[in-house]
Amino acid sequence: MASQPDTDLADYLPIYLDALGIDTVLDFDLYLDMQGTLVLYREKNLAFGENNRRHLIENQVDRLYVSKTEKAKYQQYIEASLDKIIADEKIPELSKAEIVYQTSKNLVEEVFENPRLGDNIARSQTMVTHMINYILRSREAFAHILQITSFDYRTYTHSVNVCTFTIALAQRMDLISQEILHELGIGALLHDIGKSRVDPKILKKPGALTAAEFEQVKNHPQWGAEILGETNLIPQKSYYPVLQHQERMDGSGYPRGLSRHQIHLYGRITGLCDTFDALTTRRVYKDALDSFPALKIIKDMPEKYDQDILHEFITLIGPDAAAPTTPEPTPREVVTIL
Repeated sequence: MASQPDTDLADYLPIYLDALGIDTVLDFDLYLDMQGTLVLYREKNLAFGENNRRHLIENQVDRLYVSKTEKAKYQQYIEASLDKIIADEKIPELSKAEIVYQTSKNLVEEVFENPRLGDNIARSQTMVTHMINYILRSREAFAHILQITSFDYRTYTHSVNVCTFTIALAQRMDLISQEILHELGIGALLHDIGKSRVDPKILKKPGALTAAEFEQVKNHPQWGAEILGETNLIPQKSYYPVLQHQERMDGSGYPRGLSRHQIHLYGRITGLCDTFDALTTRRVYKDALDSFPALKIIKDMPEKYDQDILHEFITLIGPDAAAPTTPEPTPREVVTIL
């Protein structure tokens, strides 16, 4: 192995050993972390075999690294391999959850960088199929994803979290047809794509938004529908999560001030999951809440959220939501993040 001079871990993407298929020829270099220094482990265009895997496992190596300059090549490889990874009984379920979550997160980051690229939207639909297949595979799958979910807010991690919650919640509600799960899942994954038009300074602002700034944020559902409409690739019902995730049962939401049954079931499900994830992730202006206080806040606003759906969501989250360990936010903080 040849040492790579001046390597910085920030310039490399960690990948899971379980993500590499046996006897596949990789078109990206693999690196090892040797006490903080990255060294070239295996050059591109060489087959990765069982002996390579066994040697790494014997040396307690479960992660390798890929240069971010080759991130696109790795992402293409892993997206094409996900169905085999999910079906592989030899791969631990937690590893599968980590691979599915990380791959989804990387893809959504690409989507937000270029939301009008039709290929990115098509890839997102395939990714949702993988997520559905994984979550429906076992009762433990959703719990495994919860274990590794990121609680530091980024628009793309939030999108993956909300998609995961909506698919699992739909399953809990017996909405288990592939058509419904796909329509809901793709809408949930792309529900915030309109934020790609919002000034990043507003999205990252640590304090309260001005009236003008909030008016710009309120445009993001409509902007999202417009962006997706330009590609004309997603199902018509998938627009409901995009357009309606900020609508509220009492008519106080945006962009259209819809109320109760004017809000499609997909919009009500996604809106609840969106709020829960917003409350339980860390922002620049607030700490993350644990599940119990977050659910209590939502339950204490029965006029805003569908209580039947909330009941199913509480059951889905389960005993981990049984006791609060963090304080509730002030009303100002609640208003800011919703």
